[in-house]
Amino acid sequence: MTDSPAAPRNVTLYRNGSVYTAADPFATAMLVDGDTVAWVGSEQAATSIADASMNVIDLQGALLAPGFVDSHVHLTETGIALDGLQLGGVRSAAELLDAVAAYAGSASSAGGTVLGHGWDETTWAEPALPSREELERAAGGREVFLSRVDVHSALVSNSLVTAAGLEGMDGYAAGSQVKRGAHTAARLAARRLPAGTVHRYQRRALAEAAANGYVALAEMAAPHIGGVEDLRVAASWNGTAGGEPGSSPADAAAVPEILPYWGELSSSADHARSILDGLGVPVLGLAGDLNIDGSIGSRTASLRADYADAPGERGSQYLSVAEAAAHLAACSLLGIQAGFHVIGDAGLDAALDALDLAAAEVGEQRVRAAGHRLEHVELADSAAISRLARYSVTVSAQPIFDALWGGGDSLYQQRLGSRQQGMNAFASLYAAGVPICFGSDSPVTPLRPWSSVRACLEHTNTAERISARAAFLGHTRAGWRAARYRNPMAGQLVPGAPASFAVWEVEELMVQVADGRVQSWSTDPRARTPLLPALDTGNDPVCLQTVRDGQELYASGALGA
Repeated sequence: MTDSPAAPRNVTLYRNGSVYTAADPFATAMLVDGDTVAWVGSEQAATSIADASMNVIDLQGALLAPGFVDSHVHLTETGIALDGLQLGGVRSAAELLDAVAAYAGSASSAGGTVLGHGWDETTWAEPALPSREELERAAGGREVFLSRVDVHSALVSNSLVTAAGLEGMDGYAAGSQVKRGAHTAARLAARRLPAGTVHRYQRRALAEAAANGYVALAEMAAPHIGGVEDLRVAASWNGTAGGEPGSSPADAAAVPEILPYWGELSSSADHARSILDGLGVPVLGLAGDLNIDGSIGSRTASLRADYADAPGERGSQYLSVAEAAAHLAACSLLGIQAGFHVIGDAGLDAALDALDLAAAEVGEQRVRAAGHRLEHVELADSAAISRLARYSVTVSAQPIFDALWGGGDSLYQQRLGSRQQGMNAFASLYAAGVPICFGSDSPVTPLRPWSSVRACLEHTNTAERISARAAFLGHTRAGWRAARYRNPMAGQLVPGAPASFAVWEVEELMVQVADGRVQSWSTDPRARTPLLPALDTGNDPVCLQTVRDGQELYASGALGA
């Protein structure tokens, strides 16, 4: 009996570029052996180790950096937004109706419900919304579901109202906009999609992510968003490597890793365990979009004081403190992550009070050890931030929210008045020692990681700006840590770490910081601070290649051996 021949080694040497690594801030080359970083170093050293057995790639001055992790996405919704009716550019009800009519009559519209995304009435000269009847006529009698940019409310047609049985539900009103329970019911009715269609939409989202340098995505599934079948399709990408169900491995294409969460409320440890057992796929926690409140744009985020543009309205609180506390205690006992969607200050108060109650029940150490996380946390004062730090709660935030809706005569200004200055307090969270990671909440904002890094540097409140390095770490290594990833070396490029990275065409490399007092020190070569792309040029770096665990996810064709 003879031993089978060893599989050929797949060794690739990247050289003649800039490698973002803590191992050597001046590194220009990196060696990848299979799925692992084997070495990083200088061009001179690369010349000495290169041999004919290696695949050698000339970076031609490009930047090679750890791949991005998006800490909050919705795969199916992202695919629908990318392939469906895009409404981010409409500026009136008339334009929206014209867009619906054009889409419904186009060859690309395959019948069924007209699904659209991205309208924002705060950017319209006249914010009046179209009626259900007008939507019905524009769509030629088809059902219509058009999600607002924040995906916490939607416009619906009469036929969808009937099909989903919305009349009388919480959040149903005379107009076309539905919120709260009516919005959930309308979304689920509009999203009754065959598994193959869900798979196609998710594949579209994964391709978009890979083309923008992402190596992992935290999928925030929940019963009110797409149901357990949606979660199962998302989780299956980790095993099928992107092939259609039933396809052969030869037909598969590598995709970013999915970090799956499920947002369902539990009342006890036994209940939490039964939820997990019933999913049929492993998840990282009962967390994510388990909503304590809603959004600022739809006026459903729970506030301590009235909305500035809607006296008497303070939003919605979907869970009681007792319910949230029971969920946190249950997950803490099981040693798994719990978490909630929370945006308003009153919503955050509820989450923090729930943490206090859970700690009183199961012990503060158990609560801290579970690594719970809160999504968004847009309106947090110093007292709330201190309480977050006490329980080692990770905040998963979306910097482009501030870029889109902060400052000046913005959405936040309209809805909150002077309170907008307290929104998205990144620097304050960092200063207090609160773990923070960043994401897009796609499709709410696009999968554009460098734009998100830039938003951290250019926060509309200068006191809350952070450096490019801190922002980059928040979009990379911190995302792995927030998910309690099994490999502690993920998110860095040092020998022994996973070979998960992206290659970028950049205009200029530099050190960018939020505070000019340290600019001269941090740009001094003696500081040994790795360089990142200059983000003040107005252009994002262009992704040339994305690699996860040594497997190529995306290639622009510009890199060659």
